[in-house]
Amino acid sequence: MHIIKVDAIDSTNIFLRDLNREKQFTDSVCVVARKQLAGKGQMGTIWQSNPGENLTCSVFMPVKGVELADQFYISIIVSLAVYDTLNEFEIPKLSIKWPNDILSDKQKICGILIENVVKNGSLIGVIVGVGINVNQIQFDNLPLATSLKLIVGQNYDVEEVLKSFLTKIEERFLMLNVYNFIKLKNEYERLLFRKNKPSTFLDVNGESFVGIIQSITKEGRLQVLLEDEIISDFDLKEIKLLY
Repeated sequence: MHIIKVDAIDSTNIFLRDLNREKQFTDSVCVVARKQLAGKGQMGTIWQSNPGENLTCSVFMPVKGVELADQFYISIIVSLAVYDTLNEFEIPKLSIKWPNDILSDKQKICGILIENVVKNGSLIGVIVGVGINVNQIQFDNLPLATSLKLIVGQNYDVEEVLKSFLTKIEERFLMLNVYNFIKLKNEYERLLFRKNKPSTFLDVNGESFVGIIQSITKEGRLQVLLEDEIISDFDLKEIKLLY
C-alpha cells in the first residue's frame, strides 16, 4: 500500500478525498498525520488527538462488486480490521459498539469514519478514517476514552500499530464479497457491545427505554428487543446507548 506521511493537516479524510478527486485512485492509498487540526468523528464531531501520540490516518480502498445497498458490510470489515489489530497487541475485553466504535471494556479506544466514493451511481471505493488512541493518557471531558498505554501501562510504537492495521484492513477487504456477507455479519454480531444484555437507550425525543441488543439488519440498523417482546430496528440517528 502506498503511504503518504504528513506532519500537520486539518483532516486526513478531507485531504485524501481531495487527492482522490485529482488522482482517481485505483489502488489502496494511506495518508497518516502526526497532527490533525480538525479530525472528523461520527455525525460531525471532532476527534481529539494529541500530536504524535496516536494513530490518525485515512485509507482509500477500492471496492468492486458491492452494491450501495450493502455498504454496511464495509463498516463491518473495517470494524473487524481494527479489532484484529488491537487483538494482535493483546488489548483485553475488546468489543464493537454499534455501529463502529471499538471499546476495551467500556472505554472507547478507536473511532471510525467511512465515506463512500461513488461514480455513476456505483460504489467504486471508500475512504476510511481511523483514530486509534495509542499513547495519549489525558482526554479533556471524555471520561469514556482510553488508549493502549492507559490499558496496558506501556508505550507503543505508533508505526507498528499503523503497519498492523494496514495489513489487517487489506486482509479484511479481500473478504468483501457477497459470499462472505453472512459470515462477516455473524462475526461482527458476536463482538457487539452489550449484546443480549438489558441496556438503557435514549430515543430521538430524549426519552429513555430499556431494550436488549439482538443483531443488526443487513442495512446496518440495530435490532433491539423491547419490553413488549417486539424487536424494533433503529438507525444511528434514532437511538443512543447509555453505558
